[in-house]
Amino acid sequence: MKSTYCFILIITLLGTLKIQAQEGLPIYADYLTDNYYLIHPSMAGAANCAKVRLTGRQQWFGHEDAPKLLTLSMNGRIGDTPSAIGGILYTDKNGYHSQTGAYVTYAHHLMFSRSEVDLNMLSFGLSVGFIQYKLDETSFPQDGFDPIIDGVVQSETNLNMDFGFSYNYLDFYAHGTVKNLLKNSGINNDIEITSNLRRYLLSAGYVFGKYGSDWTYEPSLMFQYKEGTQESSIDINAKAYKTTQFGSLWGGLSYRQSLDGAQYLTNSGAIDSQKLQNITPIIGVNYDQFMFAYTYTYQTNSVVFTNGGFHQLTLGYNFNCKKVRYDCNCPAVN
Repeated sequence: MKSTYCFILIITLLGTLKIQAQEGLPIYADYLTDNYYLIHPSMAGAANCAKVRLTGRQQWFGHEDAPKLLTLSMNGRIGDTPSAIGGILYTDKNGYHSQTGAYVTYAHHLMFSRSEVDLNMLSFGLSVGFIQYKLDETSFPQDGFDPIIDGVVQSETNLNMDFGFSYNYLDFYAHGTVKNLLKNSGINNDIEITSNLRRYLLSAGYVFGKYGSDWTYEPSLMFQYKEGTQESSIDINAKAYKTTQFGSLWGGLSYRQSLDGAQYLTNSGAIDSQKLQNITPIIGVNYDQFMFAYTYTYQTNSVVFTNGGFHQLTLGYNFNCKKVRYDCNCPAVN
């Protein structure tokens, strides 16, 4: 119990520091493919099994230097203790810009119920990692075109920290995370609006299931806010699970709506605005200890580079599994 109080005290002190960081791991729909740990460090080791997840995302097939992201994550409990560890490796490339990052996570889970039959768990998690940020200027115009262009691959490596909490009570769950606690200047000493990309995430959901039925349904929401650019968006999600003899089948739909509009010039010369709108269908299967998922994102806006072409594959493996502990509809934990 003493170690628990020390852990919470350390996190409280860290939260009072005026520190910020670079962009870090992008927030897509990965978390809906049974991988809340990817965005909420407090979910490390929350599940009944240790998990390995490999995700690849490719945008705009057929276009040169299109954005692509690759992540590898693993997390699990430390024996039978309430503590857990995890790790994330990722590489993110978007045109001339790229990021490579690595995080390590410590999480602690506090049970408030008298037995593990009734799930009532509060979790805290802290991730610490390094991000190497690169800008490839080798093909940029030179000869005095811009004094800050050196014509080389510029690189900067910075420390990053994320902190969050999770609360799981029977069929209900809620998560809150502050990403990018640290502040570091970027390539060419980026101005404040680009170097301060601290992000706040809030998630909540509930899993409905009729007694004796093989079907369960999970509506959820996620809100995110970027402090530096003052941008915000909300995800409205719905998933359904079907229990089978070999595991489970599941699928869903996610709708992302930006709460801030971007202005653009129409063909007639008038100024108009639009808000980001994404629709992402998801399908997945759990077979024994393995998991496979596919997501496709369609952007519904009228002024875009291209509407479709956002493909994502996720492969997973569960190990060191214990027997189902909780009497609840809680797929992210049981």
